Amino acid sequence: MVRQPVGVISGAVDESVNVAMISAQASPLVSTGGDGGELSSHVADLSAALVRRGHRVTVYTRRDDPELPECVETPQGYNVIHVPAGPPAHLTADALLPVMGPFAQYLSARWASGGPDIAHAHFWTSGIATELAARQLGLSTVLTFHGLGTDQVRRRLEFKLARTATEVSASCTAEAFELIRMGRPRRCTSVIPSGVDVDVFTPDGPRAPRGEAPRIVSLGKLLPCSGFDTVIRAMPFIPDAEFLIVGESDTAESEAEVSRLRDLARQLGVADRLRVHGPADGTAIPALLRSADVVAATPASDSSGVAALKAMACGVPVLASAAGALVDIVVDDVTGYLVEHHQPRQLASMVNSLLRDSFLRSSLGGAGRDRAVARYGWDRIAVDHARLYRASASAAGRPTAATG
Repeated sequence: MVRQPVGVISGAVDESVNVAMISAQASPLVSTGGDGGELSSHVADLSAALVRRGHRVTVYTRRDDPELPECVETPQGYNVIHVPAGPPAHLTADALLPVMGPFAQYLSARWASGGPDIAHAHFWTSGIATELAARQLGLSTVLTFHGLGTDQVRRRLEFKLARTATEVSASCTAEAFELIRMGRPRRCTSVIPSGVDVDVFTPDGPRAPRGEAPRIVSLGKLLPCSGFDTVIRAMPFIPDAEFLIVGESDTAESEAEVSRLRDLARQLGVADRLRVHGPADGTAIPALLRSADVVAATPASDSSGVAALKAMACGVPVLASAAGALVDIVVDDVTGYLVEHHQPRQLASMVNSLLRDSFLRSSLGGAGRDRAVARYGWDRIAVDHARLYRASASAAGRPTAATG
């Protein structure tokens, strides 16, 4: 069986672990917007939660601006090191891979005189740099892919990384089994989900302005894979409701997707009920989610399920594709409903049943809030990670700082 770490939340502080977080392309200091927004937020929130539990955390990210200092001490208590690897400018995903060698050399030199207990790499490119550096030092590693790729080069490298890391932390059960099919040993594969800030995403608080019409909200990147078109195709069968898309990126690609979605809405006669909010900062998103009667999360695949988690934490029922992490997160008929991907008629039927029954919406939303707090709060996720770090260090034959 794939291991499912279970942490016990209490006031006690964990045995201290010195953790190096490697997030080459996504800085925790830039936790909103851009292609790496979700990953940046994940690294920032996990690092802060680990520090709250008494661990030492240093995040290594690539310097993409010449004005950035080498080290930044964050108010949350973890440090961020800007690694000089490649030009100090934004690099596309294709240009990032060649600079992972210099990134690894920097890590090796820095850790040679006293490294961390564990190196935790986020995303496959960071995994390459981390494994190169760790191999020279006999350092144990944890790798979180945050979703697996489809192109041949990335897939081939992910295949090698999956077999190399001391431990792999999959974001959901579906990803774990895919890694096992790639040759990753079950005994060294754990499932630790993404988390949500349950103190920011709450049922109580401001709500974004809205009219009298029922509101469906979706949150995610403005890309075809996000599945917003499924909701638009359902709209002709959901009388009077409006559909609000809260986009998480603002690029040429996202502008093209907005144009496609608006064209589709016009073809289906629902253009007057489609709203596109565009990028929103962290304070605006909870208010937008609270304004919804229903949140729809309908991507073809989703390794994190963060949009559903945020909605559940806000006490809003979720209609989600039965795909990826959403299968783990949304308990069907308890916190919301799971529907087959790209089935607009089925989606419309579920939405209509919720819009007709305020008590059902309240019950599902309350159960979702309870589940988010109990399982997906960042303190709980930090406990699971700390346990995995200790297991990884033990597997590699290195005691942690607290036990050595």
